[in-house]
Amino acid sequence: MASRASIASRVARVAPAGVARARRAARGRGAATRATRRDDDDDDARRAQPSTASTTRRRALALALASATTRAVDARAANVPSPAIASSGALGALESQFIDVFGRAERAAVNVVDLTVLNQSGNQSAFAGAIVAEGNGTGVVWDDEGHVVTNYHVLGGVLASAPKGRKLGEVAKVTIQTNEGNRTFAATLVGASKEKDLVVIKVDAPKELLRPAVVSSSSEGVRVGQAVFAIGNPFGFDHTLTTGVVSGLNRSIQSQVGSLITGAIQTDAAINPGNSGGPLLDSRGQLIGINTAIFTPTGTSAGVGFAIPIDTVNAVVPQLIASGEVVFPSLNIKFASASVERDLQVPVGGGALIQSFIGDSAASKAGFLATRRGIAGIAPGDVIIAVDGAPCGVAADVVRAIERKRVGDDVQVTALRRAAVGDANPEKVTRTIRLATANA
Repeated sequence: MASRASIASRVARVAPAGVARARRAARGRGAATRATRRDDDDDDARRAQPSTASTTRRRALALALASATTRAVDARAANVPSPAIASSGALGALESQFIDVFGRAERAAVNVVDLTVLNQSGNQSAFAGAIVAEGNGTGVVWDDEGHVVTNYHVLGGVLASAPKGRKLGEVAKVTIQTNEGNRTFAATLVGASKEKDLVVIKVDAPKELLRPAVVSSSSEGVRVGQAVFAIGNPFGFDHTLTTGVVSGLNRSIQSQVGSLITGAIQTDAAINPGNSGGPLLDSRGQLIGINTAIFTPTGTSAGVGFAIPIDTVNAVVPQLIASGEVVFPSLNIKFASASVERDLQVPVGGGALIQSFIGDSAASKAGFLATRRGIAGIAPGDVIIAVDGAPCGVAADVVRAIERKRVGDDVQVTALRRAAVGDANPEKVTRTIRLATANA
């Protein structure tokens, strides 16, 4: 056995040689690794830079696929039936008439906004779905002096806020359509009739911008079933045209300010908030009424709209322009309600029962009798059945006939006189009455 000293000596001699060989081997492996990495990098570079031929082949393949897809789509489309495409032809006669009426009358319709509404909102714009406050309505250009007619209730806010007896200045803003777009002008009050829901305002606009409406002389010729056109600003949408027919005549309605309007024209042309004060036109484009009210449970058009007849407008507007107020002729009679007529056995619809007289009534002076209490009980008053030969079935007929006259005119009034309740043989009485102004 070799001694520990000899073993240690051999290890000492062998160790330097082994270490040297290990170092040479390590250097060899490192070089090989670096060579391998260079080869890998070269392969990556070659893969990252494909040849021009390869790129061209791929592009050609993509184009071929796209072309094949297009041909397939075209083939499927060829099998889908296509609609018949018609060239735009001439409009029908009815459409042309509608367009002509609107074209001639649209400039006569203007937007009218109560000044108090503007002060609250800051502007007069309206948007789809917005609730348009009362006071945003329509008006009709009456003449080239700048007079504009609209409803009293459109300007009800500013008129109600003014102290009684004080002359008002600016009350509204009026927007007029021009060739260069819409222009807005201040409007001052000329005159108002709350009783007839009409007001006249004036704009200081150049005459060349004003297009007065063509006003019909009378609404006597209006017939149920005839075509009518309404132009207005419903919900703030300016110069909106709606069409319909006259669906009723001689309606008695209560205006939005509580007054009785007789002889109203009923129409199914859509009238909505914002249409108030606008024109109702016939097929010739003539003004036959001023749109004023709707009958609706929802607040929007239900196909039952009403216009103040042009007879009333023609009677009121000139007076408002001349003096700022209206003087109405009157019989100064208070008529009984239908329930009172039934109680006194007076046929409802057979005339207007005189209940009492108002103030110093010319009808009373002429010898007509009001409902009164006699020895045998209540005696019914005279029942007016005609004015100047025109039949009157209800009180509104009498009022309408009288309002077509003027203060100072003489009218013939015919009535039936019953001696007692239930009298089946009434006496016919005719008297001439000179019309006076309406008593308060």
